[in-house]
Amino acid sequence: MKGESLTLTCTIAIAVFLITLSSTLSFCLALHETPQVEPAIFQVTDENLIPNIPTLNRKFSRNFIHKEFQVFIEKYDKKYSTKEEHMHRLGIFAKNLARAAEHQALDPTAVHGVTQFSDLSEEEFERLYTGVKGGAAAAPRLFDGVGSEAEKLEVDGLPESFDWREKGAVTEVKTQGACGSCWAFSTTGVIEGANFIATGKLLNLSEQQLVDCDHMCDTREKSACDDGCGGGLMTNAYKYLIEAGGLEEESTYPYTGKRDECKFKPDKVAVKVVNFTNIPIDENQVAANLVLRGPLAIGLNAVFMQTYIGGVSCPLICGKRWLNHGVLLVGYGAKGFSILRLGNQPYWIIKNSWGKRWGENGYYRLCRGHGMCGMNTMVSAVATQVY
Repeated sequence: MKGESLTLTCTIAIAVFLITLSSTLSFCLALHETPQVEPAIFQVTDENLIPNIPTLNRKFSRNFIHKEFQVFIEKYDKKYSTKEEHMHRLGIFAKNLARAAEHQALDPTAVHGVTQFSDLSEEEFERLYTGVKGGAAAAPRLFDGVGSEAEKLEVDGLPESFDWREKGAVTEVKTQGACGSCWAFSTTGVIEGANFIATGKLLNLSEQQLVDCDHMCDTREKSACDDGCGGGLMTNAYKYLIEAGGLEEESTYPYTGKRDECKFKPDKVAVKVVNFTNIPIDENQVAANLVLRGPLAIGLNAVFMQTYIGGVSCPLICGKRWLNHGVLLVGYGAKGFSILRLGNQPYWIIKNSWGKRWGENGYYRLCRGHGMCGMNTMVSAVATQVY
């Protein structure tokens, strides 16, 4: 018994040491990759280098909060019209410092801290910067009579890592602004990739056409209708584009970040969507379809993304059923270190639509193989017509 107890004690000690060491290395790497990270990141992250600290109720001094809020305002050029608004945002900023510390404790593989969204409440962030409709009910509907389901593909022999950016199939990171139009950016991204594979040409397609003109509703949930900055679904958008006859380029129908009257011109169509396919939730099938079909439109739970700075996100807790954000899956890697799994773990490469100042130059890495944050639940691909 004494020997077993000693062995257990040694095992725990080794695990704690490895977690602490790997956290330190991960944090240092993230700092090296993001040299302009403000001091608040260091303060929030430092204590999380040591396991078992009480970060969930972290308190920051008033002076520290005021100082870092001023840094935040200057870095992101924030302007508040009244003193009351300034104080209101300061209060939210203070809460988000604590949230970043909590996220760091729950997701130690990544680095969390102050972002351009740190003066927004959770509700404001979700309303203004996400936009997938349907919540918990959206994912099952996509596999229930909407579109076609992809045939099972062979997964043996898949490359260890893969990235459509390296092959020229992905446009530059875009910015949706304070508009819940992520679904439109996810839609254009998957069509841009499919068209590149079909034609060899990478076109920058119009999100604004979808924001202004697409009012398509889900066949099984009439409340899940595409509604410009009010949210939508990628599969709804595919159906709209099939009926409308196609999608214009960004140059002929530029993005404004707000909904306006529809100005779609059929003679300006650059790409026609022929059909779309839903991908099974098996992540090996997701990888196989990614390699075969091109970048994939996915929905996920964005709860950890408000505070994400960089690294491979692999949170202890992230709901897989409440999907609220549409993004683009562009690749995967094999060797992202995961503290939670004590070793190198594969990860997904995800293109976001919050500009290059967010995350890793606009990208998000999420650990692969665990259905993390529901990323495998709402996955789709499209086929385009060559003409």
